[in-house]
Amino acid sequence: MTSIFDILGPVMIGPSSSHTAGAAKLGLVARQLLGAEPVKAEITLYNSFARTYKGHGTDRAIVGGILGMKPDDERLRNSLEIAKENGLRYEFKLIMKAPKLHPNSARIKLFDKDGNKIEMVGSSLGGGRIEVVEIEGFKVSFSVMTHTIVIIADDIPGSIAHISRAIAEKNINIANMFVSREEKLANMVIEVDQEVPNEVLQKISSFSWVHYVRLVEPIV
Repeated sequence: MTSIFDILGPVMIGPSSSHTAGAAKLGLVARQLLGAEPVKAEITLYNSFARTYKGHGTDRAIVGGILGMKPDDERLRNSLEIAKENGLRYEFKLIMKAPKLHPNSARIKLFDKDGNKIEMVGSSLGGGRIEVVEIEGFKVSFSVMTHTIVIIADDIPGSIAHISRAIAEKNINIANMFVSREEKLANMVIEVDQEVPNEVLQKISSFSWVHYVRLVEPIV
């Protein structure tokens, strides 16, 4: 079903819902996945993003999102200057032809002051909608329309049951779960219907076989 917001677009700082609003959301997701204040950003723009990023403000939008700005934040227009003031170093790489990726796609790699990093790939689908398609090399698929828990853990029997129980103990309903595996590690993306209290994340983090837990809040 098509929403009127798919036609009119989201509330945003323009000019483009795909190249600006969606790009800001991608940067904001990357920031949440890092879970700390980023000090360095390596950003690769693909296809249409790479060809038109300056004219459509994609560079300002992604950097603004990395700084914590939402698509309707008026500071997006000056995000590159604000990044320099805040000590965020950033660099852009352009790849004009990446046929396996959506035309509006970006790879964002962030670092915090302690050297921790996160790398994700996401696409802007139009109308301000986005899809995250890769995290730390794992293939994923989520739209950031609801509260989303991202986990990387050892691939051991019973891991899904333990994590599901930790979520259910707080009466939180799991709407969708996406699981992928690479060698001995598993990635879980769990979309839930309610807000997630910090105790749930702490409980999941306490499992010795869990290496990474982050909560991505909805961006609408």
